[in-house]
Amino acid sequence: MNQSIPPHDPVAEQATLGALLQDKYAIATAIQYLRAEDFYSRANGKIYEVILDLFRKDVEADILTVTRELRQNGKLDEVGGPGYVASLTNLVPSSANIEYYAQTVQSYALRRALIRISNEVIVKSYDESQETRIILEETQQKIFALGESRQTFRYKKAGEIVRETIDVIERLYQSKKNLTGIPSGFDDLDQLTAGFQPAELIIIGARPSMGKTALALTMASHISIKQKIPTGFFTLEMSDRALMLRLIASEGRINANAIRTGFFQESDFQKLMEAAGNIYDAPLYIVDMPNMKLLDLQAQARLLRSQERVEIIFIDYLTLITSDNFRLPRHEQIAEISRSLKSLARELNIPIVALSQLTREAEKEKPSLASIRESGAIEQDADVVMFLHGKRESDRDPAERTNEEGIERDLILAKQRNGPVGTVNLLMLSKYAKFVSLARTADAP
Repeated sequence: MNQSIPPHDPVAEQATLGALLQDKYAIATAIQYLRAEDFYSRANGKIYEVILDLFRKDVEADILTVTRELRQNGKLDEVGGPGYVASLTNLVPSSANIEYYAQTVQSYALRRALIRISNEVIVKSYDESQETRIILEETQQKIFALGESRQTFRYKKAGEIVRETIDVIERLYQSKKNLTGIPSGFDDLDQLTAGFQPAELIIIGARPSMGKTALALTMASHISIKQKIPTGFFTLEMSDRALMLRLIASEGRINANAIRTGFFQESDFQKLMEAAGNIYDAPLYIVDMPNMKLLDLQAQARLLRSQERVEIIFIDYLTLITSDNFRLPRHEQIAEISRSLKSLARELNIPIVALSQLTREAEKEKPSLASIRESGAIEQDADVVMFLHGKRESDRDPAERTNEEGIERDLILAKQRNGPVGTVNLLMLSKYAKFVSLARTADAP
């Protein structure tokens, strides 16, 4: 019998409403935890809805104002009449425990939501026409969405933040390191950024065939293989095997086209196996999901952060992410994706590096923030914006194309919210799908 009644706490619901009717400031706490549908009792949910409406109108909620509003809306009898509203304040002596009451109501609401999701999973699991993978993905999405909608927040006194900040400054003073974030693998870039910083959204923009995937892979391999820092790489444009082929070629300094066609030298086998061994041991996690929806990406990113403790995520590339609000105009979808990635970076407290296409005008002149394709929201949300610029290989004369050293590229740091801007000179070793610093070309074969 107990299992047939959804979990709820009628006393906590009434105590929450009683506290709200006694103290106009209590709503600021309750609103962090509760929505009207969180109340098991429909009557209590309707009263809470009225209290929220009064709050939006800047009218203090008390027994009289709530009763009058309910009467005007024709809902007073539905909630039990004026007597029930007046009785709510008798349950609690003050609003001092409003957070405890609200958390209790929220906790039971979450339990009911989990039961509802579980029942849906049971029904779908018995339905053999449903694909198991789809059931898993949908369940994961719903559970993560449930957690996402329940994020709480609170204000901090400046003194708290000062204390935390001074602690960080003292650690920096003691360590005396130029690098405070995750190293990109390019010293010139790290001198400008001090590494990729936690909670930042970093955009790398370029026109097609400029090597932005190769650049992201070069950074990801340095971070995961050389530095042993857990790294996530979302590939939306190419398969995980195609990406791995590039990574092996880059890490082993083996001609990528030769590997792809099988016409590589027998002497390359040793380099190939060493590269594969290094990659095998690296904490690098690749997510291959074409037509990835924003919700899928958020769910996978949270999994990687919680289960594998990834410290940085790369996304190749941003405009291939599909919005769940497909009816919106494309530029609004991109704006939503951009905002969500920034929020995700802050939530997980890791840098997220997303690649992006640039407009055609960027081929004719030096790219600027206005060159980012499809939405101006990206440049606003991003903490760091970089552009990969230079001649495409097809635009170079034959003498340049046969230059064994590679193709020069400028990595333009066009925006950095918390630091300087500038340009870093790189060399793209096309046959290895790899970038090196131009100042270190002696490392290239």
